Amino acid sequence: MKVDVEALEACKRRLSVEAPSEVVQTAWEAAYGRVQKQARLPGFRKGHVPRNLVKLHFADDVRREVAQQLIPEVYRQALAETQLEPLDEPDLGDVKLEEGAPLTFTATVEVRPRITLDAYQGLAVRHVPTALTDEQVAEALGRMRESQAEFRAVDRPPAAGDLVIIDYTLTPEGFPPVEETGYAFVVGDGSVMPEIDEALVGMAAGSERQVPVRFAADHRREDLRGKAGVARVKLAEVKEKILPALDDEFARSLGDYSTVAALTDVVRKRLERDREQEDRRGLEDAVVDALLARHEFPVPDAMVMRQIAHVIEHMRERMRRQGVDPDRVRWDYEKLAAELRPGAAKAVRRVLLLDAVAEAEGLAPSEADVEREIEAIAAQSERAPAAIRGMMEKSGDLEGLRHRLQEKRTLDFLIHHATITA
Repeated sequence: MKVDVEALEACKRRLSVEAPSEVVQTAWEAAYGRVQKQARLPGFRKGHVPRNLVKLHFADDVRREVAQQLIPEVYRQALAETQLEPLDEPDLGDVKLEEGAPLTFTATVEVRPRITLDAYQGLAVRHVPTALTDEQVAEALGRMRESQAEFRAVDRPPAAGDLVIIDYTLTPEGFPPVEETGYAFVVGDGSVMPEIDEALVGMAAGSERQVPVRFAADHRREDLRGKAGVARVKLAEVKEKILPALDDEFARSLGDYSTVAALTDVVRKRLERDREQEDRRGLEDAVVDALLARHEFPVPDAMVMRQIAHVIEHMRERMRRQGVDPDRVRWDYEKLAAELRPGAAKAVRRVLLLDAVAEAEGLAPSEADVEREIEAIAAQSERAPAAIRGMMEKSGDLEGLRHRLQEKRTLDFLIHHATITA
């Protein structure tokens, strides 16, 4: 077999492949046999059509069989011979496949770029760790009080922070009206159109008001962006928020806390852990940015598009968790992909560069490292490590685990050897 490789771009290669005629003829004979077993013609039982009639009546089926079996096999052999590792399916072209003649075709593929590493030890990085403040602890306790708040009905116009229950009819310009009854929201929390929020000022329970509205320019429904409309609002009920006192009784209502001081201590420790993790992410980002600044290289479009698809799927999953069906939202995927491309390209450059450093320094995790991580996951989920490993192998997550461990070791290495100033 002959294989020539041509570099079209930094990340793109074109393979020109030729398989000898004897290989093609062997595949053709095998295809005749497979087709003959299934062939049916009047006067012959299935599988007993003579070979000459198979050639006459089923030539297209035989050729299709050869193409489906032979071309992928020859392509795999070409990759093995050239040691190329494509990132996506090949773009096949100039296919010439005839009985008794050599098979020739071209396959255009994208590959990882070759990265020539510049100095990556001693990176100069500025990073200022943040300190946890008493105000942040107080805010966290305040949010806990908010989560335990009660709402009691009051006989007065609504104010910011009140829970209101309304019936409304929303009629966008050029669209049929949308009605809902018993809709509840907190005044001023930004969950409804600002015109509806403002319309409630001074209203009494049972009263109605009609106000003009305009949909936001970034509304989730593209067909409503910037559209005018009318909202008719009827206020059904107003409820005032009552916060629990921050005392020992409140602490005990949340769990195994004997006093508010014990609750505060637990909250402070949790916030400290969160702060340390955030500081670590900030330091990692600073080190990676410094590393990227020293290395310019192209990124394969296939990897960028996969990253864009991953981000979009994450957005769709977040919508599902919020109770919104993403398939009912009109997506401008072309525009969204263009907006996401710069961030996706940077994410791909980050992965490729960290992989290059890991390879240069031999930072791939050992099987013992992987097993320890699996045991930790098993302990958290209260399952056997063997069961966790089996699930991860079946789902393909085991390779992702290895890569995450390698990335962590690489970031640890870069941070350890960086020059960090405040």
